[in-house]
Amino acid sequence: MKQRNVRWMMLVFALMAIMTLGACKKKVAPPPPPPPPAPAAPTASLSANPSTVDKGGSTTLTWQTSNATDVSIDGVGAVQASGSQSVTPVDSTTYTLTAKGAGGTQTATARVTVNAPPPPPPQPSATEEELFSQTVKDIYFDYDKSDINADQQSSMQGDVEFLKQHPNISFTVEGHCDERGSTEYNLALGDSRANSVRNALVQGGVSADHVKTISYGKEKPFCTESNEQCWQQNRRGHFVYGK
Repeated sequence: MKQRNVRWMMLVFALMAIMTLGACKKKVAPPPPPPPPAPAAPTASLSANPSTVDKGGSTTLTWQTSNATDVSIDGVGAVQASGSQSVTPVDSTTYTLTAKGAGGTQTATARVTVNAPPPPPPQPSATEEELFSQTVKDIYFDYDKSDINADQQSSMQGDVEFLKQHPNISFTVEGHCDERGSTEYNLALGDSRANSVRNALVQGGVSADHVKTISYGKEKPFCTESNEQCWQQNRRGHFVYGK
């Protein structure tokens, strides 16, 4: 009987020990919840149509983005998430689109080439006859004189230089007079004036073979009024290009 009581007490102590150990054991915390998924990264595309334009021409930019809250294009500014817009670049330009969102930043580019305008067509060069008419100056004389005055030397020298630079030009020097005096006298005076100009040209180095002379006296006036200003215009050695 005594032995049974001992066993019973040992069993009780064992149960109490087990219960005590269970009560003292620390509870294990549950695992944390999984993190939320990362925000999706933005996507972006940009195109230009046409991609090549002439100077002053326009092109259309077209773009699409996703997962973006802030979209802009260099040279254009802030734009909607997707759309299109016409632009007129002055020079060749690379347009850059930037799309920003919670998932980061994405860029896209489109190149537009601007063709330089073609050079203007070359101006037609003046013909030899036009140069002759623009450059060679008539020589004017005093009343009843055929000597070349000092105030005409500059024109004379310019004529010599041009004709020496264009040695193939043939031309005629016409002698003219004002209306005063007889026809015969003025024909002779006109001849003297034409030859005076011819001699000065030849002395300056112009080939005599390319110079002809003729006198019209007072028969072909340049001005028809009867006053000194008009008469002065008629007293001349006049150059005519040879056809």
